[in-house]
Amino acid sequence: MKSSALRIAGFGFRSEATLESLIQALDQLIDQYGSVYKYGLINRLAAARSMLPLVEELGRLRNIEVIAVADAELSTVATLTHSTQSLQARGTGSVAEAVALIAAGQNARLVGPRIISADRRATAALALLEVPEGATE
Repeated sequence: MKSSALRIAGFGFRSEATLESLIQALDQLIDQYGSVYKYGLINRLAAARSMLPLVEELGRLRNIEVIAVADAELSTVATLTHSTQSLQARGTGSVAEAVALIAAGQNARLVGPRIISADRRATAALALLEVPEGATE
């Protein structure tokens, strides 16, 4: 049976992050993990509900749907990265990684650890979920 992959880019960022911070993080994510695009491009962007407006702006700019994740869910998933600051502020080792995994769904996996934007204000992570052909996303 053939399958495709649902690809979710999750974001985490500081309050002083700008749209440019997120754009740079997304572009860096694509550059670093471009090999996963044999299945196509990123399907959706995701952010914690409290961080949604800036990611929605990016979604409009890139014409990509945005998924909101409940902030309370962030501490329920294991992440590859273990940032002390993120653990203290949000209860997870990486907001970007947690958001990507939650938004992608059960059995999703991270392609690798989150990347950090050049201005160090935003992070992005890519989660993949194999979707059997004929199944709905």
